[in-house]
Amino acid sequence: MYSAIKIVALLWADCLAQFVMWTMMEYLTEVWKISVVHAAGIVNIFSGLVLVLQLPIQYLVDTIISKYWMLVFSSLAYSVGIGLLTMSTPPVLAGFVGTCSEYKPECIVEGHKILFYAALGLLAFASSSCSVESTEFAEEQLEIEINEHISLSLIQGEFFKLLLFMVAVAAIIPISYIKPWNLRFGVSAICTVIATLLFLSGTCTYENKEPEGSPLTSVFRVFVASTTKLFYRLPSDASELYEGNDIDDSFSDSDDSSFVQPTCGLGCLDKAAIISPNRTIEQQETNRWRLCSVTEVEETKRLLRMIPICLTFIIPGVVSSIGNTYFVEQADLLNKKVVNLKATTVILLPYYNNVNKKVAKMYTGCLLLFALMGRKKYVPVVGFAISMVAAILCCITAAMVENRRLDVARSHGLIDKPDAEIPMSLFWLLPQFFLLGCFDGIREKSIDDFFTRQCPRSLSKYATLFSTAVTGLGVIGGVLSVYLVGIISESKGKDNWFQFTLNHSRLDNYYWVLAAFTAANLAVYIILAMLLPLRDASSEFREDE
Repeated sequence: MYSAIKIVALLWADCLAQFVMWTMMEYLTEVWKISVVHAAGIVNIFSGLVLVLQLPIQYLVDTIISKYWMLVFSSLAYSVGIGLLTMSTPPVLAGFVGTCSEYKPECIVEGHKILFYAALGLLAFASSSCSVESTEFAEEQLEIEINEHISLSLIQGEFFKLLLFMVAVAAIIPISYIKPWNLRFGVSAICTVIATLLFLSGTCTYENKEPEGSPLTSVFRVFVASTTKLFYRLPSDASELYEGNDIDDSFSDSDDSSFVQPTCGLGCLDKAAIISPNRTIEQQETNRWRLCSVTEVEETKRLLRMIPICLTFIIPGVVSSIGNTYFVEQADLLNKKVVNLKATTVILLPYYNNVNKKVAKMYTGCLLLFALMGRKKYVPVVGFAISMVAAILCCITAAMVENRRLDVARSHGLIDKPDAEIPMSLFWLLPQFFLLGCFDGIREKSIDDFFTRQCPRSLSKYATLFSTAVTGLGVIGGVLSVYLVGIISESKGKDNWFQFTLNHSRLDNYYWVLAAFTAANLAVYIILAMLLPLRDASSEFREDE
């Protein structure tokens, strides 16, 4: 249990890193004085990389580096990353580089920027590896039971989550009231170093398992083998293709099937299973990069056939990316008084997370209900469609709130005062954060469940990582969408919707465009979902065929 507590310390560091990035929009626009679009682009690329990197990191852990060493690198990256971020603030190195120590853009030189971007890269790597490996590594250390009835998985699910939440709140809330940025980042860095030392102190007690290989390698082998046999001719009898001894009954039409029949389409990949007449099977089996089984080929085909519908998961990722960028920037300009106290925009983060988790639990309940009705396989498909409806409502609500915010700013003569607080309550943003939480809660669960059920069984371990990678592409794609929408908006001599400050921008119009894109994406998704044969996790590969 003590080992698990030390591992939880890394999750605490991850919470601190999330808090740092939550406030990054404010830091970049107030200190660096860059445009809202530029700041949002930096944050979105960081957030997207955190999600996309999880897949290759897991592959490295499975093939080269063990979980323990990846977490060691992750903990060190956290400490160094937030440390460099602290050093990138103007006051810290003012005496060394000979610049002013004020939080002004003229006090930021090239050295500060190098430290800043290096810090973001380290934090992206650390956050990705911690998200992938920390929970799984903790479970490996908890493969025993306390007493006879209480499993440690229950303790991890309840006690450790409660402990993490309490410690994170105890650290983040006070830090959010620290005004100087060097102190805010510096305190976070100190807490992260403590978490790193706490994790490393348990090195002698951890069970370090060596990498056992990745099933994802078989997908790469299929591409390599089929390419090397590109000019081979497929045999007329499919039974002449190589199957070996790794037959997977999930591809069979019956329990006693002794051979997996190749499916139609993507026939070029079938060449990976061609047995060369010039060498014996035993000789060819020694080089699996030249000979793959039909089962491995069919798994690869199944993965490729999922690509069209997976592309519809990107647009929702774009919508999700506006939550910690433009929504936060809106909140920063509004009145934050609660009764006689002045709150911070950070209070929206636990509110959003709470809605996200509650809705995710409701999704799980619906999953159980549909399972009793024998329609479990349709839950992720329907769930994702519902999440896109929530995304449309979120964008429409955000557009209406932003339009009102601009009206209030105009009526009080604050349009040309980008740093002035607008006399409009922060709580006007609660509906759009609520809908964003509903959208993300259902979207994350449904995409995860979709990949879990539709991916080949051998790749089920990577199902969640496939979903996060697709979402990450959407978050990064948000940067491209802003650029393209901006170019189109300024056609015919009109002003670009994205100006230097939020008050001169037209985010409301951008939100309407996102609502329209999401609606069109929903229509395409419904068509593709009807064309893709669905299967339950326990069903056969060609259940609907």
